[in-house]
Amino acid sequence: MKIIHTSKASAPAGHYSQAISHGDTLYISGQLPVSPDGRHNLSAPFAEQAQIALHNLLAILNAAGGSPQDLVKVTVYVAGVGHWPAFDRVYAAALGDHRPARAVVPVPELHHGYLVEIEAVARYLA
Repeated sequence: MKIIHTSKASAPAGHYSQAISHGDTLYISGQLPVSPDGRHNLSAPFAEQAQIALHNLLAILNAAGGSPQDLVKVTVYVAGVGHWPAFDRVYAAALGDHRPARAVVPVPELHHGYLVEIEAVARYLA
């Protein structure tokens, strides 16, 4: 296994890695809307929170030598099903034609009161 870390995404706030590669698979930990400099974005509107979390996820993927086209499975946790359409718009804009498998899981709340968290599995070619 190899630990993947980049300063272009928020640093882990607990006992976990940004991502771990194992064989030809990359496992990216859940990303909250925390800026790479550690700034919390609790008051940001949902779409902005989604963009920040997705930016973190893609920065980690890039640090592992991947691109959005390497995403295989994405799991998204949203605080309330009402955010689903807004997330879909942000996600489609970021991924373009690539459509990995995905689950959007409505939850009552997320850590710190954030509105979105995103984790993913990707192929690892490095």
